[in-house]
Amino acid sequence: MSSTTQNQIVEHVVLFKLNDDGANSGKINSMINGINELVTLDQVLHLFSGPIHRLRPTSTTVSAFTHVLHSRYRSKEDLNAYAVNPDHVRIVKEAESIREDVMAVDWIPDQVPGTLAPPPGSIAKIILLKLKENIAVEAKAKSEIMEVIKEKFPGIDQISVGENFSPARAKGFSIGSISYFRDLGEMEAVEARKKLQNEKIRDYVDATIDVEFVVPSTSQAL
Repeated sequence: MSSTTQNQIVEHVVLFKLNDDGANSGKINSMINGINELVTLDQVLHLFSGPIHRLRPTSTTVSAFTHVLHSRYRSKEDLNAYAVNPDHVRIVKEAESIREDVMAVDWIPDQVPGTLAPPPGSIAKIILLKLKENIAVEAKAKSEIMEVIKEKFPGIDQISVGENFSPARAKGFSIGSISYFRDLGEMEAVEARKKLQNEKIRDYVDATIDVEFVVPSTSQAL
């Protein structure tokens, strides 16, 4: 599915640290291929999993994640159905021997991207934020942060921002966003222009995870 008139979607982001000691390359490829085949499930609007191009955490407690999954669903119920699907459960179980760490963040953006499947060859940037514990008015802080992040600069094809609703595997990170760019040049240009924007929210934030990955030339969407 390339476009939508829905008024809501659910964003699902998972970061994996996989043990690639040389002997596990086949298992890693099998896991990633198996995840990408789940795009055919009825509940899935978009899905891609692959290696991380660049990871920039600001906390030493964050794992050196190696792979990422980004997928989209119509509702929380569809996300839950995907999670318990036998094919998904089988892949998760088979990957236990190579998975060293995992974290997941889910959110409902207030604006649905016009195109659910990002263009093949585009660049994705995920930003996950953990807020400081001593913030006096947390709800207000989250609202201000999300307003700043979702400001759309020229060069951003689409951006999605929201508050995490699945804390169990989020390691304390409570806000997620994902942006798609046409290429690395566009992303770097936007990053340079967003420095002032980032200063506006620095006092609220305890840690960030900044993940970049490349959408393959063949789209993994319905």
